Amino acid sequence: MDAGASARAAGRRSNSSARLILLLVCGLATGLAACAKKPPPPPPPTVYVATPLQRKLVDWDDYVGRFVAVNSVDVRPRVSGYLQSIGFKDGQIVHKGQVLFVIDPRPYQAALVQAEGAEAHAASSLADAKVELARAVRLLADKAISEQEYQTRLATEQQAEGDLTAARGNVQTAALNLGFTKVISPLNGRISDRRVSAGNLVVQDQTILTNITDLDPIWFTFDAAESFALKYENEALSGQRPLSRTAANPVEIRLQDQSNYVIRGHMDFVDNQEDPNSGTIRARAEVPNPNLALTPGLFGHLRLLGSGTYDGLLIPDNAITTEQSDQIVYVVGAGGKVAQRKVTTGPLVDGLRVVRSGLAASDQVVVGGVERARPGAEVTAKPTKITPPNPGASPTPADLAPPSASATFATTNP
Repeated sequence: MDAGASARAAGRRSNSSARLILLLVCGLATGLAACAKKPPPPPPPTVYVATPLQRKLVDWDDYVGRFVAVNSVDVRPRVSGYLQSIGFKDGQIVHKGQVLFVIDPRPYQAALVQAEGAEAHAASSLADAKVELARAVRLLADKAISEQEYQTRLATEQQAEGDLTAARGNVQTAALNLGFTKVISPLNGRISDRRVSAGNLVVQDQTILTNITDLDPIWFTFDAAESFALKYENEALSGQRPLSRTAANPVEIRLQDQSNYVIRGHMDFVDNQEDPNSGTIRARAEVPNPNLALTPGLFGHLRLLGSGTYDGLLIPDNAITTEQSDQIVYVVGAGGKVAQRKVTTGPLVDGLRVVRSGLAASDQVVVGGVERARPGAEVTAKPTKITPPNPGASPTPADLAPPSASATFATTNP
C-alpha cells in the first residue's frame, strides 16, 4: 500500500471514531436529561368511610343453666297387692286422672262388702236402740221405770249411733282402698318407664312404680354471680331496671344446637340468699312449652335483661383493629388525613359491634380498606352507609314485658 492510501485509511478511521464519540456523548446527554425528570407520586389510597349507626340499646346478661320440671312425682301405690295390669307405654304423654296401674281389687272389694254389712248391722242396732229409748221416755214419765233404766237405754242409743258412725267410716275406708287399686296419674306430663312388671307384689307407699314430670310450663334454673346481683340492685335503685324478685323480667334461651335465642320466657324466682362457697345466687325463669319439645335436664344459654335503655353507636366488627391490648378505629378528618381512636367496645347487635366510648356520632369511620389506612396518611375517602348484616336478629326494648352474667349482649330500639 502507498503512502496516500495509508493516509486516506487513517483519515476514515479518525472520522469513524469521532462520529462514535459524538454518538456516545449525545446518548449520555439524553439519559441525563431523562433522569432529571422525576416520576409522578402515586395517588392517595382509597378507603370507604361512614358515620356510626345510632340506636337505643339494652344489654342482656348471659348465663348457662338447665331445664327442670315444675313438678316431678314418683308414683307409688296407696294400697298393697299384686299388680294386675299396666295402662301406658313407657315414655308416653299421660293426662291427669289416667289409669296407669291396676292392683288386684278382689280383696278390697270383699273388704268393702264386709264393711257395708257391718254398717247395715249398726244401722239396725241404732234403730232398735231408738225404739227402746222412746219407750223408756214414756215409761219414765209414768214412773214405770227408774231413772237408772232410762239412762241405760239412752247410753245404748248413743253407743249405737257411735257404732254406726264408725261403720260408715269403715265403708268409706274400704271404698277408698278399692279405688286406690287403680293407680291414676296425678298430673299431665311425660311418664318414665315402668319399674315393676305385672304380677309382682307392690307395697303401699314404698314401691316406686314410675315417675311423671310435667312439661308445660317448664323452669330454667341458673346461678348468677354476686357482681351481677349487685349491678341489678344498683340499677333498680336508680330506676333503670326492675329487680327480678318483683318483676317478670324477660329472658331468652338457646339450646346447644341453636345459634339464635329463640325460646322466650320470664323470670319467676330469685333465691333469698347467696351461696357463700360459690358467691352465686340461685335464680329461675319460667318458659312456656306448649309443644313439649323442652325436656328436663337439657342445658342451654339464657340471656336476661341486664340494663335499662341507653344510646349507643354501632360499627362493623372489621372496622376495629387491635394494637397490643388496645382496640383501635381509624377515622378520616379534615384534609383527608387519617387519625386513630382508642375505643371501648360492647356486645354485638344485629351483627354490628357496640362502641361504648372513644367515638363521636359525627366521626367518619374507615369501614372499608382499613388495611390501607395509616395514622397521619392522606387518603381518598369515599362515603358509604353501615348496614346491619343480620337486621332484626336481636330483640328490642319494645319486646320487653315489663319494659325497662359471663358475656353481655345488647339489643336495639328502633
